[in-house]
Amino acid sequence: MHEILHIQGRQCGNQIGSKFWEVVCDEHGIDPTGQYIGKTDLQLERVNVYYNEASNGRYVPRDVLMDLEPGTMDSVRTGPYGQIFRPDNFVFGQSGAGNNWAKGHYTEGAELIDSVLDAVRKEAENCDCLQVCHSLSGGTGFGMGTLLISKIREEFPDRMMLVFSVFPSPKVSDTVVEPYNATLSVHQLMENADECMVLDNEALYDICFRTLKLTTPSFGDLNHLISGTMSGVTCCLRFPGQLNSDLRKLAVNLIPFPRLHFFMVGFAPLTSRGSQQYHSLTVPKLTQQMWDAKNMMFVADPRHGPYLTALAMFRGKMSTKEVDEQIINVQNKNSSYFVEWIPNNVKSSVCDILPKELSMASTFVGNSTSIQEMFRRVSEQFTPMFKRKAFLHWYTGEGMNEMEFTEFESNMNDLVAEYQHYQDATTKEDINSTKMPLLSTVDSFDIYRERENNRKGDGRI
Repeated sequence: MHEILHIQGRQCGNQIGSKFWEVVCDEHGIDPTGQYIGKTDLQLERVNVYYNEASNGRYVPRDVLMDLEPGTMDSVRTGPYGQIFRPDNFVFGQSGAGNNWAKGHYTEGAELIDSVLDAVRKEAENCDCLQVCHSLSGGTGFGMGTLLISKIREEFPDRMMLVFSVFPSPKVSDTVVEPYNATLSVHQLMENADECMVLDNEALYDICFRTLKLTTPSFGDLNHLISGTMSGVTCCLRFPGQLNSDLRKLAVNLIPFPRLHFFMVGFAPLTSRGSQQYHSLTVPKLTQQMWDAKNMMFVADPRHGPYLTALAMFRGKMSTKEVDEQIINVQNKNSSYFVEWIPNNVKSSVCDILPKELSMASTFVGNSTSIQEMFRRVSEQFTPMFKRKAFLHWYTGEGMNEMEFTEFESNMNDLVAEYQHYQDATTKEDINSTKMPLLSTVDSFDIYRERENNRKGDGRI
């Protein structure tokens, strides 16, 4: 069973989600009314990964759309694929969270969460995985999004939880209280998500300007980049291939320690529209661009810290032998960028079905210790604000306690220390003998033990 339930929240999550469904519908040959208009049986062979089939032969996306205000829902409904979604799965309030994490998590969001959970329960009973798409700067995406993730974890402890999170950018910020919202959300993502794909607008803009040569990129262009990556991550579930991979295999091969589940993602090929005809796509070229730091959809330089693990997903007609040779070649040439105490730490998969208008493509997912740069950056912005208790009254007014801020900040700093510890570790030393943040390790293993006990108690194991 590989069925996936997609959940999208707030304006950012719903816009990315809408673009994602356009890409997936196109790949499966499904038109905006839900009717199949494809040309090959392979498109329908595993269509149940993302779709339910209605009685009239219509394919309905397995999706829940939520927001605390109706505006975003109206824009989705009036969009090109607005009529394909099940009307019952649009769940929204009337007030909004006003960029306040506490409002989305404790008050306004808490009032709406039962309605969202009802919609999720109906869809999640027959699903193996859940996929959440949200932003970490606002109140609904961050606050209510993380509330929903924690509630789903309580009700469905055995489901895989894949989260696509748009994190605050280093330079571009549209919200003053972003450091607060991000710190509070990272704590929840650490404890309740199984895999977190990290994205940010600045890196996406850089790709549009430098690589795609777009002079005035829109959010639609950014969302198209993200949706292509999201589609690539699950292509092996949806189509046959020579080396198949799914979300559980992805987690087992990419997460060496429970809390280190924040990934960089990338997509190849990325070329400007005018120069496409001058390039030929080959496995070596795909591999070279896939590992390029400029290709990452997140502002953190992977050269500043080694990879713990990585995954390369290829699509198209190609030899698995050639793929393996290129992966080994990358590891041998750049051995200093991989931790030496995890041998063969790059997994690969090959899917036969091509993305639209490309002869071959690849998706990259990397678990790099350099991602700690983002957590450090958020912490450096959080500390001076919290020290002077700036904007704190908006959060305490919604029922939060100052101690929660201290605890969540400490937890994020522990995560940074954990990344740094494994970055500095070598095969010659005993990893357990070096100093390490005990709180984070103990907490993370306690959570996993508790989940295992819950599964055993429910008779799932």
